[in-house]
Amino acid sequence: MRSSITPSSSTTRPRVPRRILAAGVAAGAVLAIAVPAMASAHVTVSPDELAAGDHGVLTFAFSHGCEESPTTSLRITMPDGLASVAPTVDSDWTIDVERGDDGLVSAVTYTAVAPVPNGLRGAVSMGIGLDEDSPEALAFPVVQTCETGSTEWTQLAEDGEDPHSLDAPAPVVHVGPASGDHTDHGAATGEDAAPDADAGDAAASDPTGIVLGSAGLVAGLAALVVSVLAYRRKA
Repeated sequence: MRSSITPSSSTTRPRVPRRILAAGVAAGAVLAIAVPAMASAHVTVSPDELAAGDHGVLTFAFSHGCEESPTTSLRITMPDGLASVAPTVDSDWTIDVERGDDGLVSAVTYTAVAPVPNGLRGAVSMGIGLDEDSPEALAFPVVQTCETGSTEWTQLAEDGEDPHSLDAPAPVVHVGPASGDHTDHGAATGEDAAPDADAGDAAASDPTGIVLGSAGLVAGLAALVVSVLAYRRKA
């Protein structure tokens, strides 16, 4: 007599609907993009570190307008502790230089030839020379004027306060001790010199957006896991 073998039944796990997977992935993508976008919503300066008595080219960059209105100009006020300032000629901007009673540059206004739309990166630069006794931090207050409205990037962090927690922080350059062998980072020494403008990427000097973007991606993946587990419990 032949014995019949009944195949053992296997338990099939419920498949996760595509709409749940899509929702989880979309949540992660939104957080990964939106969080660093909020972190970069200010005017940055690069490089943000120089040595006392040194020379360099500072690049001020932004990628946002005033409540999404296109940017028309940037007015940058010079701090004490600068020996020289030479704005970089740029065909995308017209330049107006203000000088104090001592003859030194006190403020520079860059006016866009064509307004910079919200979401596109705009940048201006200037060559500067530092005094030997420059303070440890040089703040450059910026007034960003747009077709509609304006934003004053003038806030400074108190001792122990995270500058990224400020709503409208001023760009700050930190000054280290004089090295004794000053390096020319592309800027000429004199007030009327014409420095070579090599605009650096401001985002590279601020890792906050990368860190927060990673956190957003992790949060999105967590949301996906929670959605899958919730569906399995219902099943």
